Amino acid sequence: MASLGKTFRNAFSNSSLLVLRRCSMIPEKRHISQVTINSLNLKINTPLTSIQRYSVKPPMTIEQIKKRVLLVLQLYDKVNPDKLSLESHFINDLGLDSLDHVEVIMAIEDEFGFEIPDEDAEKLHRPKDIVQYVCDREDIYD
Repeated sequence: MASLGKTFRNAFSNSSLLVLRRCSMIPEKRHISQVTINSLNLKINTPLTSIQRYSVKPPMTIEQIKKRVLLVLQLYDKVNPDKLSLESHFINDLGLDSLDHVEVIMAIEDEFGFEIPDEDAEKLHRPKDIVQYVCDREDIYD
C-alpha cells in the first residue's frame, strides 16, 4: 500500500496522466481494479472507505487548562514543584530569570498549540496569568 502511495505521488509530481477505473461499487466500499500511469497498467484490488474527520477540538474547561499549565511548569527542571501554585511569581517566588521565563512561555506554546506574541508574553508573570490568557484565547468562560 505504501508503494502504491509513492507511485501516486511520483505520478502527480511528474505531471503524468493518472486514470482510475472502478470495477464494482459495493455499498460503503469501492474497489479500484486498474490504475493507468503513463500507459503503465497496474492491477490492484484495494478497498476504499470513506472516513469523516472533523476539525473541531474537544472543548476544554478552566480546570483542564489549570492542570495542563501546572503540569508543564512542574516538568520544567528549574521549577521547584513544592513552591509552585497558581499564585507563584516566576521571578520572585520560583527564582526564574528572564531566559527561563521565555522557555516557560515556549513550553506553554507547545502544550496548547498556538504562539504567544512577545508583547503578551511579557505580561505573563504567574501561572494564573497564563491560565487566563489561554482561556481568553480559546474563548473559555466560567
